[in-house]
Amino acid sequence: MGWVRKTALTASLMAPLVTLAQYPGQVTKKGKDTPDLRAVAVLEWTGDLGKPKACRMVPITVYDGEKLQDAGVYLARPQPLALSGEVEYELKDNGKTVGLFDIENAGQEQGTWVGYGKWKPLPVPKQPKMTAPEKVDEVEDDKPVLHRKHASGEGTGSDSKSSGNSTASNPPDAHDDPDRPKLHKQGDSGTDTTANNAPAADPDRPKLEKKPDTPKTSSPDPDRPTLKSNPQLAQGMGDVSPVGDADPDRPKLKRGKSSGGGAELAPSLMGLPADMQQAVAVSDAKNRPEHLWTYSWANPDDEKKMKGAVEDIARQALGLAVEQAKAAPAPKRTGTAARKTAKAAAPAAEPAPLSDEQFRVFELAYGSGATMVLSAHNDAPAASRKYVTIIAQPDLYGNVLVLLKSVTDMAHLDETPRMRLVDAVDALADNRGELLFELRGDGSRQFALYRIYRGTVEKLFVSSGGVSGTMSGD
Repeated sequence: MGWVRKTALTASLMAPLVTLAQYPGQVTKKGKDTPDLRAVAVLEWTGDLGKPKACRMVPITVYDGEKLQDAGVYLARPQPLALSGEVEYELKDNGKTVGLFDIENAGQEQGTWVGYGKWKPLPVPKQPKMTAPEKVDEVEDDKPVLHRKHASGEGTGSDSKSSGNSTASNPPDAHDDPDRPKLHKQGDSGTDTTANNAPAADPDRPKLEKKPDTPKTSSPDPDRPTLKSNPQLAQGMGDVSPVGDADPDRPKLKRGKSSGGGAELAPSLMGLPADMQQAVAVSDAKNRPEHLWTYSWANPDDEKKMKGAVEDIARQALGLAVEQAKAAPAPKRTGTAARKTAKAAAPAAEPAPLSDEQFRVFELAYGSGATMVLSAHNDAPAASRKYVTIIAQPDLYGNVLVLLKSVTDMAHLDETPRMRLVDAVDALADNRGELLFELRGDGSRQFALYRIYRGTVEKLFVSSGGVSGTMSGD
């Protein structure tokens, strides 16, 4: 009986510790060695590049220096930290920054948090100002000359006697510029202050006065970590402020459209429209140099060869190669001459087309070689359509080494979601790129990060699922 009581007491004491460990927003106090946070998101929009008709920011990960956190729930009060007001994201295309996106407010769409804001172009670097050459007084002689002005009553003996005739004995310098500014010394008692004193102060001249110091207002939560923010955005946001700074239990009433100067909610992007575009977005409090993921082939013919080999693997996975062979059966004629005639007369069969093909090649680390990603589907009705995604690398012998191959159809999306490549991104801030995929299931979707290392594929992170609505069938 005593053992049972001891076990129950231990469990009751450990319960609060387990609860704290499961809280996704529990962080320690920031110290000097605490790294800066780095958030990765995906901007989805419809319309033109830079001028979207509707857009939304989907948070993916937040790297806290130790591991990847789910940005959709990380420090949610109630909206997650990655979607707080004033957070600024850099939009990336293959590692190159193509624009900026400032978060203004956030909301929930179909059970997941998304952010709204403005897409801004990159600031134009300022041209250096041209400074005018310094004006040099024209003199007859290039040798500089220093002149000293003798004051009245200065010196003794012969010098004092000659003070009365200073005007006659020391005439004004012939090279003195009348327009040259002069400094006048304040006259002491017993001296002629009329000529030496500074001119009277101008009563209409503006004066600079020091502003009295005002006490700084401290943030309600000084230990809350922050992402890269745009200070100019806070000036025009009005009453739109992070909800975490206020009392979360305080009720609020809102009716009708606000007449204040707060930021309006951007047009929401619902579902997965066929013309939706995606771009990787990164927010980091620390400025880091750009890392492009483009791979440069030593021989352009190698790219064509590798692409053709990966396409053949994709056709076999989709069953297109078998269908092509059935469409052009071998002739039934017998005899050696008949076979030679049929072989010479039969034209070369064109490879089966791949619909919605996307082929990209990355260099995910300096000197790591080529990493190829191909995704496509067959040309079939949406109900019987099959999808394939392949991650491959060239081996030492110039052949294709398949690292990952995912094949699914509309009937098995709940078990094997469709993999759609978004882009490569450095989620861990270690100058290595990960492949970011969107996993579209049957009415839901997730995002996953894959790391390619030494000929293997490792799944680093999978975001929490969310309802995506009806698929467009693209």
